[in-house]
Amino acid sequence: MNQTNSQFENHRWSENLLMKIYKEKDHGSAYVAQRLADVISEKQKAGKKAILGMATGSTPKGVYRELIRLHRDEGLSFKNVHTFNLDEYYRMLPENVMSYNTFMKEHLFDHIDIPAENTNIINGDLELEEIENHCAEFEKKIYDLGGIDIQLLGIGRSGHIGFNEPGSATDSRTRLVNLCEITRNDAISDFNGLENVPTQAITMGVRTILDAKEIIMIAWGNKKSEIVQKTFTGEISADVPATYLLTHPKVEVILDHESSAFCNKMLPM
Repeated sequence: MNQTNSQFENHRWSENLLMKIYKEKDHGSAYVAQRLADVISEKQKAGKKAILGMATGSTPKGVYRELIRLHRDEGLSFKNVHTFNLDEYYRMLPENVMSYNTFMKEHLFDHIDIPAENTNIINGDLELEEIENHCAEFEKKIYDLGGIDIQLLGIGRSGHIGFNEPGSATDSRTRLVNLCEITRNDAISDFNGLENVPTQAITMGVRTILDAKEIIMIAWGNKKSEIVQKTFTGEISADVPATYLLTHPKVEVILDHESSAFCNKMLPM
């Protein structure tokens, strides 16, 4: 493989997709945090807002820890930043310990200087008849701010991005969705039993994600290696919504050695 330094391997997977494989996920997380910091700083210098799409779950925790460090130790300010989170469980009170609203406060927002009114997380505690209008307002706010500059993504073992499960269409927008069996089973430990795992969520749509100017997708560990392989070696298909990323003009994929195991057989040494 074409190793560019001792910490990662750089691969041009396709004309529009750059893949970085790190020995340690902490190194990959630090790289992603710096990419976000660079966007924030560039926008600050130009007197503009930075619009970031945020993800939740275990995958981006290291990124958020590094962003907090950059704020605390290196003076990175988030005052010009507006964030939009990918999704939220339904129904889920914002103050619930398992909500993504709580997650973002605990892992990022409460530790930086971002104005609270600049953070946008889908409300998971709406009546059914309120959801369509809420989703439309969420989409409009993204549009009115000029679109997402850089979208952070994980990938589910079902191939979902956001909570766009298999069968999601490329033109889908923010909406209520049903969670598949794989996704719900992966959340059992978080919710102390399958019976407690929500069956639905509200998520940014595939088209909402693909409208971002840049996308960074992260995957850590051998549990993600199979779906990562399907995403980057199979056909673009609704069966694996993450494959839609291959149609985007500017994507970076950040992996560790375990999640990138398939690359050992496909890339030149």
